[in-house]
Amino acid sequence: MSRRLAEVAKKVGVSEATVSRVLNGKPGVSQATRDSVLTALDVLGYERPTKLRGERGRLVGLVLPELANPIFPAFAEVIGGALAQQGFTPVLCTRTAGGITESEYIDLLLGQQVSGVLFAGGFYAQREADHEPYRRLAERNLPVVLMNASIESLDFPRVSCDDVVAMNQALGHVLSLGHRRIGLLLGPADHIPSERKLAAAHALAARHGVTIDPALVQHSQYSLESGQAASVRLLEAGATAIVCASDPLALGAIRAVRRAGREVPTDVSVVGYDDSALMNSTDPALTTVRQPIEPMGRAAVDLLASMIAGADVSRDELLFEPELVVRASTAPLSTSGTR
Repeated sequence: MSRRLAEVAKKVGVSEATVSRVLNGKPGVSQATRDSVLTALDVLGYERPTKLRGERGRLVGLVLPELANPIFPAFAEVIGGALAQQGFTPVLCTRTAGGITESEYIDLLLGQQVSGVLFAGGFYAQREADHEPYRRLAERNLPVVLMNASIESLDFPRVSCDDVVAMNQALGHVLSLGHRRIGLLLGPADHIPSERKLAAAHALAARHGVTIDPALVQHSQYSLESGQAASVRLLEAGATAIVCASDPLALGAIRAVRRAGREVPTDVSVVGYDDSALMNSTDPALTTVRQPIEPMGRAAVDLLASMIAGADVSRDELLFEPELVVRASTAPLSTSGTR
């Protein structure tokens, strides 16, 4: 007990006597200090006293699929700041290869009596993944908000960047530059945002009288290395432009073009997606579709806070419009019509 008192007191910056008064339900402690002590108990992994277990802490789980893609740390920064402004403490959970799984993180968060969970990417967006952990959250009526698209059967509020608008902007840009052999470098085939982007690409191409060759559609994991490997196949199929579903995929495409002895954008144009950190500093600076991270993150936190407060919020998907940012990685098709 004394060790627990000492650790919690140090974490909060109060005396052990103050911690003891909170744990024993004694008067003379402000509500703010009381909340801080209970939150510190949760963060440090200590069980609350029995009489206090019915009160959830001001903890909110923030689950990210990875940190290697700079878009996710950017979302974490916005969401963490917005949560703090509303009096919540984010508990960051990030999947790593061979590490703790998303399902295990959910169990961990439930054990910490979090007030809610916000997912900024996860298996909810893949049709073939295991969705049972999300259903456990629904069964417990725990407030949950999902960033970006999910499978249809999960009835959680969603805050998404509009994939149809994003593809129309990216594909429309390279079509306007005269490209017709356009490669699409997307995420996994069962990934809902990639499904949406592919359907939008076919619809826009048809309106321009262009058919997308199946050989010019490649699915891969969201990594630079996977993007490079898939781009090799797109180049072999004669792509003069490559539209990518993430910035790391676009960087992989640029690497593939260079290793094939060609240049971006002189020989092949490349478009990314996200406008994550430093994309204006790459060589060449990347043309990409910018996700509106700030308003999306704040909207997700507002939804979650309303649910925690007991409000009934809409389950309709909130769609935010992206912005095409044209830089140096795209150029008109050469006058010869070939690359």
